[in-house]
Amino acid sequence: MRLWSLHPKYLDAKGLVALWREALLAQAVLRGNTRGYQNHPQLLRFRQQSSPLSAIASYLVSVHSEAQNRGYSFDLGKVGVARSLSLVPVTAGQVEFERRHLLSKLAVRSPSLYSKFSLTTTPEVHPLFEEVSGDVEVWERQ
Repeated sequence: MRLWSLHPKYLDAKGLVALWREALLAQAVLRGNTRGYQNHPQLLRFRQQSSPLSAIASYLVSVHSEAQNRGYSFDLGKVGVARSLSLVPVTAGQVEFERRHLLSKLAVRSPSLYSKFSLTTTPEVHPLFEEVSGDVEVWERQ
């Protein structure tokens, strides 16, 4: 499961569809609707929020918005209620780790996006997040 801290606009089609599916799975886990992935480290930052379900719903709404911008028809009805939340901090080290990780994927799957994104040294983060100083997040598997 990869719940990107990067803005979904940087993902290729395959990555955006995978993000949608994986975030829906994360929502199911947080709702207690599945036994798998209960201890997945990427869920930690959502569980740490005052309303984990609202946080994952807000995350999904932004992914849905990017999908709509591209003409995809993701079903917003699968997303829970997204209330106004405080931004979730994500470290600069984590953002850089994910930037390099995504570039390695794009180099293989989408060379044109790789060329475009490789010029971006300070990418935007997902709208749910706010970049703060720090190393790679403790929950990240390196």
